[in-house]
Amino acid sequence: MVTSVPNILTFSRIGLIPLLVALFWLPGEGARWAALAIFILAGITDYLDGYLARAWREQSQLGALLDPIADKLLVSTTLFLLAAFDRIGGLTLLPAILILCREILVSGLREFLAGIEVRVPVSTLAKWKTTIQMIAIGFLIVGDAGDVIVPHTTEIGIVGLWAAAVLTLVTGYDYLRLGFRHLDAGAPPAPPKPKSSAKRPVNGAKAANS
Repeated sequence: MVTSVPNILTFSRIGLIPLLVALFWLPGEGARWAALAIFILAGITDYLDGYLARAWREQSQLGALLDPIADKLLVSTTLFLLAAFDRIGGLTLLPAILILCREILVSGLREFLAGIEVRVPVSTLAKWKTTIQMIAIGFLIVGDAGDVIVPHTTEIGIVGLWAAAVLTLVTGYDYLRLGFRHLDAGAPPAPPKPKSSAKRPVNGAKAANS
């Protein structure tokens, strides 16, 4: 149902995105730390909505639809903001592009496989990819403001983003291979072959010709 706690958490994650966007336009280190706090809060809701849905047996089609959409909106929006505000640039844009392309690929494959009733499980490697990706984005959000606590914060975020991009290629290939494996299953059945109009001779005709 729409008002279940897991679904409310998913809606709240989507609702946090405009606040995250607004904080990028505010000057000062305080805004960076606030943006990081919002991003972490969104990540916590991502964990809680899935955990509570399973624990309370409140899994629903709405939740299955909105949860991956909320995740992709959060990640893609943040990556665009990091590029727009020069937190990443040059070659560092490449891992961000790879991550975004993989998200689009997986979304398309999931939609196709759902149409032929094939469930796509989330692999352990994909979970590691998501974890490293979220941590790297968090470091990049706070940027130089985090150097007082962790030196070279931006550099750590960039390394993490590259690591996530490598795992993105591996897991994206696994999803693509799974999609091709079921490609024939999603194709419409071939039309039946027309029957031959020629009639076989009856036994009497055979005897007469022999």
